Amino acid sequence: MTTYIPRLLGGISRRALLSGLAATALAPSALAAATPAPRMDAAAAPSAKVTPPAPPAGPFSYDWLVGEARRLAAAAHQPHDGDIPDVLADLGYDQHRDIRYRPDRALWRGASPYEVQFFHLGSYFDRPVHVYDVTAGTAEPVAYDSGAFDLGRNRFDKPLPEGLGFAGLRVHYPLNDPEVLDELLTFLGASYFRALGRGNRYGLSARGVAIDTALPEGEEFPAFTRFYVARPTERGKPLMIHALLDGPSLTGAFRFEVRPGTATTMEVTARLFLREDIKRLGLAPLTSMFEHGPGDPKDGTDYRPRVHDSQGLLMHTGSGEWVWRPLRNPSTLALSAFQDGTPKGFGLMQRVRRFDDYEDLEARYDLRPSLWVEPKGDWGKGAVTLIEIPTPDETHDNIVAFWTPEKPARAGEEVTLRYVLHWGLEGPNPPLATVRETRVGAGGVPGQRGEADSRKIVLDFVDGPLAELPPESQVTVVLEASGVETTRPVIQHNPVTGGRRVFFDLPAAGDRPAELRCRLTDADGTVLSETWSFQWSRL
Repeated sequence: MTTYIPRLLGGISRRALLSGLAATALAPSALAAATPAPRMDAAAAPSAKVTPPAPPAGPFSYDWLVGEARRLAAAAHQPHDGDIPDVLADLGYDQHRDIRYRPDRALWRGASPYEVQFFHLGSYFDRPVHVYDVTAGTAEPVAYDSGAFDLGRNRFDKPLPEGLGFAGLRVHYPLNDPEVLDELLTFLGASYFRALGRGNRYGLSARGVAIDTALPEGEEFPAFTRFYVARPTERGKPLMIHALLDGPSLTGAFRFEVRPGTATTMEVTARLFLREDIKRLGLAPLTSMFEHGPGDPKDGTDYRPRVHDSQGLLMHTGSGEWVWRPLRNPSTLALSAFQDGTPKGFGLMQRVRRFDDYEDLEARYDLRPSLWVEPKGDWGKGAVTLIEIPTPDETHDNIVAFWTPEKPARAGEEVTLRYVLHWGLEGPNPPLATVRETRVGAGGVPGQRGEADSRKIVLDFVDGPLAELPPESQVTVVLEASGVETTRPVIQHNPVTGGRRVFFDLPAAGDRPAELRCRLTDADGTVLSETWSFQWSRL
């Protein structure tokens, strides 16, 4: 089901849609910082602690954090925005980025294969968070110390106050080279976080929860206000990060079990406590960017063939169907809900990995990770919700995907959720042919007059059972169209890929989007491919 929302937000910018705080956390970043890895010393003490912020040290466990979230939910929400000195709040984006944490002051430096560094408050980042170092069941506060930061070109007339807190944190680990500590993951801005697999560059983000995304009354952004990090002392052991979520409509206790690798995994356990009714509750939300590609081409003003952090939405339904939905940069906001029960997985994928397909030396979209959500347990009935927002360029995150439970989210209820996030260059490998490419061009036959504004859709199915079929084997196209008539689809063997190419024409669309689905079967009706799902509009 696709809902058409007529120009609700128009050519909206990321900062206008989200908030300045959350937006800057997702801005295109430079390469992940890397510092030489020191020799480990088990007796080394963390050097980041100077004066403890409130709340004080005390016993810690995940059950305790769940109790804390439940206790907070029973009281009115206390906003945390803007509790920073004006001299920090007035910093511009570039001025704030010029403040860097000193690597030699990193938490756990020399005492663990992991190191933790911190982001300074300032500019859009005006929500202080407190960080705790958990050892043997005791949480010790990590104190803010202005001397642990290189202020760059910034100069302040007065010393910054103690107990200020941090804007967020980042974790370093020898991900790509045993002698170099690469940036592995960050938590920065509201409940946003990002992680890297081996050989990746930062791209899309995840967050703790999404509330009322793309509703006219505006989106709510609860924030992680406390982090509890537990130090692994051996390489190969997972990193445990706990976080307390707080917002006007709910609170939450999160546990992240992080395992770095070719694909870095984060096993997430979340307990949510609702203060208020929520119209649209988004679980395991993902945020990305799609500006243009062959299926949604630019008007010739960009030399790059593609500009996107993610190419499409992949879903593995509870019934076992694999569905591929190419992303678009629509002319008006579009919301699609894919109804399901007990989903096996969903995620935003970057399938095309050749540099030549992007031609961007700085952004390196070819190295940006895919992110797959693997549910644990029975998530019940609901829908994978995809929101696509018009954007004029790549500086705006315009793609959101999450799971929406069918059951309404009511005040006083609790939600328990478990899932695994997989960050890496490779996504899941369906046992079927997949859609390598969706291309859109002028319809008709070259040299012949065709219908104005008609478009030709070209699909390349590759791998899976197609790789074993002789070129002359019969393969059937099953094409379904709702809201539009298409020409009869043509299928060809593709000798370059070893797969099959399918193409058909669409007439100029009406005033509402049309839904298309396409899959391949053999002569007996056995499914050979994932299902291609596409929303077509010329609005």
